[in-house]
Amino acid sequence: MIDLSFNDKMILIQYAIQKYENEAILIEKLKTVLSEKDAQRGIDTLIGTQHVRRIGPEILENNISHTELPDLPDHLKPIIDNL
Repeated sequence: MIDLSFNDKMILIQYAIQKYENEAILIEKLKTVLSEKDAQRGIDTLIGTQHVRRIGPEILENNISHTELPDLPDHLKPIIDNL
């Protein structure tokens, strides 16, 4: 596992959601860099803060009408590309 800050994890999850909307696939892909518990906790946090919303039982979407997607830091770009 890569040592990431809380903010890095949240940004990573948001960009991963942009790439994979299906929650099961998303968590499976995130397992390469985060524990399943961290991934699920991050998703729940983003839903609670309205940065992400559920649009179906298994589908997640960034809530860009409510908040903007944060800038992707350079050190996270290779991680997103490899997901």
